[in-house]
Amino acid sequence: MEHTPEKKEMKHELGLLDGTMLVAGSMIGSGIFIVSADITRHVGSAGWLIVIWLLTGFMTLTAAVSYGELSAMFPKAGGQYVYLKEAYNKLIAFLYGWSFFAVIQTGTIAAVGVAFSKFTAYIMPPSLSYLVSEDYVVTHLLIGSYDFKITSAQIVSILLIILLTYINTRGVKTGKIIQTTFTLTKLASLFGLIIFGFIMFKGDVWHANWTNAWNIHSLDTKGTVVGLGLTSALGAIAASMVGSIFSSDAWNSVTFIAGEMKNPQRNVGLSLFLGTLIVTLIYVSANVMYTAVLPMHEIASAEKDRVAVAASHVIFGNVGTVVIALMIMVSTFGCNNGLILAGARVYYTMAKDGLFFKRTGTLNQNAVPEFGLWIQCLVASLLCLSGRYGDLLDMISFVVVIFYVLTIIGIYILRIKRPDAPRPYKAFGYPILPAIYVVMGIAFCILLVIYKRDYTWPGLIIVLIGIPIYYISQRNVKNDGGEEVYESAV
Repeated sequence: MEHTPEKKEMKHELGLLDGTMLVAGSMIGSGIFIVSADITRHVGSAGWLIVIWLLTGFMTLTAAVSYGELSAMFPKAGGQYVYLKEAYNKLIAFLYGWSFFAVIQTGTIAAVGVAFSKFTAYIMPPSLSYLVSEDYVVTHLLIGSYDFKITSAQIVSILLIILLTYINTRGVKTGKIIQTTFTLTKLASLFGLIIFGFIMFKGDVWHANWTNAWNIHSLDTKGTVVGLGLTSALGAIAASMVGSIFSSDAWNSVTFIAGEMKNPQRNVGLSLFLGTLIVTLIYVSANVMYTAVLPMHEIASAEKDRVAVAASHVIFGNVGTVVIALMIMVSTFGCNNGLILAGARVYYTMAKDGLFFKRTGTLNQNAVPEFGLWIQCLVASLLCLSGRYGDLLDMISFVVVIFYVLTIIGIYILRIKRPDAPRPYKAFGYPILPAIYVVMGIAFCILLVIYKRDYTWPGLIIVLIGIPIYYISQRNVKNDGGEEVYESAV
């Protein structure tokens, strides 16, 4: 008698705490320690620095509570990809999944990995720091006119990505232990930094920063102030939010692993709300703390944009650099674990729809999509070596917000298409709050198109490349006679 292999299914091993820690841990990487310098150069004043973070926090929280309805309707692996497919069609869903694989998730993993290696150098003796330094070139190749360099920081980041990928192939339980432990540690560390920062409150610095705090202007690294007119101010706000939105992204990671959550109808939406609320409070508080210990021109001119290092030096003295380095190492390690854990679940669901490598739709003996984890590792590692991931990340905020807007519009579409579908949780503040997010998201994208084209067209090209890839993949599925098989597997 022929033996029928047992069908592997994902295990429901993640609870509310695990989901919340995945949201918070995936959001908090290195951004909060760095991007406030660039924001300050754009908007110049303490008031507008905080407004940028409040606007981003409001958008993130609004999107998170809106996604709660979708996560309760479709409590399975794939998250945003599934929501776009159900609201629109497979093409729109594929374009998101393609962008996610090509740069959004893999590029973020690469950037966070390199950030880990950069700050590792701070805690090593000077005689050994070159082993992880971004300035130490291990080898370089001259390809045409391009000098291709490989630094020790890139190698360390790749080794980190490989290590975390391997750990996550051993099962979701191992990944969740790392995620919860490291996220709790970095939350405690950040709260500690903020509290000690306010203890070291400098009245003269605070008074200077918050005098004329609502006068928006650009501020260069030398402290030169340039006033902005209305149109320039709008462009500055949009450009500033690129950094804060990138720092707040990946909040939707928990939706990708809904198939492994206990009681996903309840816990996914609640994890989204709690995780984004915690991070928003931390981000705003951290930036208020920065303005309490550092003059605005020092925030804008922090060496290599490392605002948190400058603040920590004021708070803790010379040991502050090591304190921040350890915090960022913990933060980026936990962040990358969450990104790696969640990302492969999107490719798994795409494969079930016949839109990705077929092997990606299988689970290993530990009930995780191992092949998806390793190809994600490969692309992220290539982006580490390319040295261009930073340029790509500057541009994905535009693409990310477009897909967030489309997904939230999908709530309205599904209310019409499937009025009687079970909705254990309904979007908070519907229809007003989701509409506000859509308006803010569209305004952000339009401002970038008008004032910061360099942030937009490369991202759009990445998305549009997915269109011919989609139709080629569909033709191959039909030629193989496999379309019905894939559809029945959803």
